[in-house]
Amino acid sequence: MNCIIVDDEATARAIVSKMCSDTQNMNVLEEFSSAIDAIKFLNKQSVDVVFLDIHMPTFTGFDFVETLKESPKIVLVTSDKELATQAFEYENIVDYLVKPITQERFNKSVSKITTALNNQIILNSAENKPVKQNNELFINIDHRLIKLKFDEILLIKALGDYINIKTEKEDYKVHTTLKKIKEKLPQNTFVQTHRSYIINFTKIIDIEDNSVLIAKNVVPISRSSRPELMQHLNLLK
Repeated sequence: MNCIIVDDEATARAIVSKMCSDTQNMNVLEEFSSAIDAIKFLNKQSVDVVFLDIHMPTFTGFDFVETLKESPKIVLVTSDKELATQAFEYENIVDYLVKPITQERFNKSVSKITTALNNQIILNSAENKPVKQNNELFINIDHRLIKLKFDEILLIKALGDYINIKTEKEDYKVHTTLKKIKEKLPQNTFVQTHRSYIINFTKIIDIEDNSVLIAKNVVPISRSSRPELMQHLNLLK
């Protein structure tokens, strides 16, 4: 892990630097007596962690944290025990070391840093991972799970406590509601045309007045649903 040390006291910087050198995989890139100089450095160079004093002339540690655009993990190093509650209001502050620091306590801080960095890697990986687009749905029929591909479904009709799913080959009666299955369907393919019907609008053969023809099924279109249906259609005007 690459780090920098920011403290206006030379002795304090030397102590933290020595503890870093005695810790495996902890590499001190620079030491700064001025928070402003440290910020200038971080605008050009990225680091994993900053060991930061709170009380410094003209520019506090909290000012430093709030000034950074992209902040590394921060470990506050201070002789003031009273600011710990305020410190942990900042997401990037991972630990609060009170002077004088022991090597044992420093090692625990390194462990916290490592955990925070690993969690950040996992979070970034999850955010950048493409979301898998499901193209199928499993329905429960007589204690069997049957897979239906979305492009096989023609329409779905509400039947009280059940729904009837019509496909190109057969029909399935499922104990659920139209509202629940609508939440599972891709909106770029299915639209509700009536309080009792959801259709796969890619299967429409024609539209006449207040109904659509899908295969051999005539499905009603309610007045309130018609505008949404028309938005999905590629109309030649």
